[in-house]
Amino acid sequence: MHKAELRKTMLQRRRALSVDEVAVRSQRIADLFFQHFPLQAGQTVHVFLPIIKNNEVNTWPIIERLRLECPEVRVVVPVTDAGQHTLSHHQLTEESVLVENAWGIPEPQDAEIVHAREVDLVLIPLLAFDKQGHRVGYGKGFYDRFLADCRPDVVKVGLSLEPPVERIADSNVYDVPLDFAITPDGVWPEASALHS
Repeated sequence: MHKAELRKTMLQRRRALSVDEVAVRSQRIADLFFQHFPLQAGQTVHVFLPIIKNNEVNTWPIIERLRLECPEVRVVVPVTDAGQHTLSHHQLTEESVLVENAWGIPEPQDAEIVHAREVDLVLIPLLAFDKQGHRVGYGKGFYDRFLADCRPDVVKVGLSLEPPVERIADSNVYDVPLDFAITPDGVWPEASALHS
């Protein structure tokens, strides 16, 4: 299946989910993240903040648990520059003031900027992904540009409400593939937990 077709299909499927179903699936994804991705003091984790009205994976359970159980892990979130189609990266603290942008994404105001090369693990929003680790987002290229600026050893973890498709037909050399993906049903690739 091609990206445009997958994007349309997955957006329709996501819109059909109830608020409760999104919450249940998001909590399962959060639980699997902490089971399979142990974090160390001093690491920096980049987490997207969800567009709740679009039924995106709710990452707040991950953020709240990081605050409680891993206070020595720095949490960073993106701020979009719509004109340049780029992201900047800002530390999220309990004191951060969040304001929704034009797309409904909460973004911190006046927060400390963090360079992409300081990030150790990135949680990436997905509409779809395939069994080769190729991904489909909203099609604006924000994450492709961001990931290209990260260190080669950054761990790229997609979060998806749906299981992988067999193959995305029109992936290309500029697409930055995932290392892992978490769905409500498990971690892809199945045999690859970071703690094993």
